[in-house]
Amino acid sequence: MSWRTQFEPKLWTAWREGYGLAALRRDAIAGLTVAIVALPLAMALAIASGAPPEKGLHTAIIAGFLISALGGSRVQIGGPTGAFIPVVFVIIEQHGYDGLVLATLMAGVMLLFAGWIRLGALLRYMPQPVITGFTAGIAVIIFSSQLRDLFGLDVDQVPAEFADKIAVLWAAGPSVNWAAFGLAVGCIALILGLRRYAPKWPGFLIAVVGGTLAAMLLALPVETIGSRFGGLPSALPAFVLPEITPERLRALLPAALTIAFLAGIESLLSAVVADGMTGRRHRPNAELVAQGVANTASALFGGLPATGAIARTATNIRAGAVSPMAGILHAVFILVFMLALAPLMRHVPLAALAAVLVIVAWGMSEIERFRHLMRAPLGDRALLLLTFALTVLVDLTVAIQVGLVTAAFLFMHRMARTVEVEGHTLADEIDEGPEESDMRARLPAGVEAFRIVGPLFFGATSHLEDALRSFRDTGYPRVFILRTRLMPIVDASGVATLEVFLAQLRKAGTLLIVSGLQPQPKKVFARMGLVEHPGELAFARDFAEALEMASGHIEGGRAAD
Repeated sequence: MSWRTQFEPKLWTAWREGYGLAALRRDAIAGLTVAIVALPLAMALAIASGAPPEKGLHTAIIAGFLISALGGSRVQIGGPTGAFIPVVFVIIEQHGYDGLVLATLMAGVMLLFAGWIRLGALLRYMPQPVITGFTAGIAVIIFSSQLRDLFGLDVDQVPAEFADKIAVLWAAGPSVNWAAFGLAVGCIALILGLRRYAPKWPGFLIAVVGGTLAAMLLALPVETIGSRFGGLPSALPAFVLPEITPERLRALLPAALTIAFLAGIESLLSAVVADGMTGRRHRPNAELVAQGVANTASALFGGLPATGAIARTATNIRAGAVSPMAGILHAVFILVFMLALAPLMRHVPLAALAAVLVIVAWGMSEIERFRHLMRAPLGDRALLLLTFALTVLVDLTVAIQVGLVTAAFLFMHRMARTVEVEGHTLADEIDEGPEESDMRARLPAGVEAFRIVGPLFFGATSHLEDALRSFRDTGYPRVFILRTRLMPIVDASGVATLEVFLAQLRKAGTLLIVSGLQPQPKKVFARMGLVEHPGELAFARDFAEALEMASGHIEGGRAAD
């Protein structure tokens, strides 16, 4: 891939390929749908971070526009996300809002630099247990941060540290506002009910509007945006430049690194999810550059850190988006809503916004993936729990650092156990004998075979993804044989990649046959639920048996026709 292609925004690619009124109509509908979802969410995220609600709206407008206009994904939606809540809260508490602005500005420059030196491809080597551990930990922190507004507790200042926060909230237990709690429970029930019976309706917005109307009509004694923050401004903020001194730069460097790391990781994870849903491929370095520009601009206009939002990106795809214009229009629609509805938003109860974030926290917890990883090998389980505990009880930066170092040592330990010292002859280089040279000629029509040589771990899963991607242009075979005799170990990330691989083949009606599975992968597959399923997944002792099974499957399909 050329240097220019790596950094070309997907917006320009979409226009060059041809963009007409039909595509604009689809993008406009998708953009409006996402804006309706993002409007209450942006305010709720800002409040949970310790910032005024309009800061979330400003971030969604400015950063959301730039991430879509300059990014390397066709359907990425950018804005404030739950992952930043604990980070932003601590920065504001320790350095004030001006410190957050400077830290976000520094993070934007770091992301620009990371994109320019093409680090985008390296960020996908994050181990799955580390990602799930700190994501689940952030979900716990978000939930704990909403307990004050969820129960309407009378607390002037909530500490940032988890243990101190729980202690303060527990002490304030007698001050529960039952009207606020009842309103929050009602909003949660409404959101869950809409997700079950009317999944296409904007549940967050309906719950917030319904909660606001209920509080006004019943004259409920609950705290609102207006009573805590005053009225919302009905205009975009002016350009601001934070105070920059060497001392402040040094003090805020760890916070800026955390923001840059989170923004890079979450945006690329969101882009990968979008690729899986659309069948396209994002440009990671262009995406990092866009994140850098967006965070720099957000900081210069007094906004919050921003990144790609997985849930809003998925909503954008389901709503029919075909190009980055959907994300641009989503930002424009939020701007229109803010200018038109600012006087009314001051009546929104904080309990209703807390209900929205409780649902967001539950979604971020990835409880099913967490349970799934608890069936992984012991080392992966320990890594998952360690990252989760450090995220909640210590610090997100420490959790990521310790998680990555532990993952590296865990990998080295596993690799060391697979090394054997033995005599070497010319026959050892031939793998399975002279017949290997004409292996492809022996494959029946409609059958393809690939071989994995070496461990399938978190740093090697992209090779399997590339193998699958090679069939998207030429068409999928009837049978895919995956030869694993030389794959000594697999970890949780490898199994996760194989599951995605299998899901893509299942959609194409392709049978996957895994041959020559070694003891450790066989045990891990069984524990994590990757078992035989007729017509989708089968296991063979060796390649010869796999060929017989493939021929039988092809002949059986012909007979059925």
